[in-house]
Amino acid sequence: MGRPYGDDLRRKFLSAYDQGENSLSQLASRFLVSASWAKKISAQRRRTGHAERVPHKPGRKPHVDAQGQQRVVGWVAAEPDLTLAEIRAKLDHEAGVILSRGRVWYLLKKLGLRLKKSRSTPSNATRKPTESGAKSSLKRSARYRRNA
Repeated sequence: MGRPYGDDLRRKFLSAYDQGENSLSQLASRFLVSASWAKKISAQRRRTGHAERVPHKPGRKPHVDAQGQQRVVGWVAAEPDLTLAEIRAKLDHEAGVILSRGRVWYLLKKLGLRLKKSRSTPSNATRKPTESGAKSSLKRSARYRRNA
């Protein structure tokens, strides 16, 4: 992959264009750059107001900034029994950040926060074996008896 042109070339190119010397394509041939690059940096300066390159920041961008993270920590400290849906709704209304339930869970994990366990959760479906080792007295289904 080629290296990007320096900011000095960008500034010289754009100042020549601002002075009305030539069109973008004529200036591109004079500065030995492509016409598409000339259009790109001209449009970028129009959008941002800067002639310099925008620095490349690889990786995932944070969904919630530091201030939003502090809000979440405060909410959970004040009300430890908040659900993911309630935290999600508060983020939407108070911080203006829309996250999925999974992203809220990931955010809490990242912040080192844990949700309080709910007592209304059903218990484990696996039955414990009887102490005597006797078989269960539950009736088996007809399908199970046929295959056995």
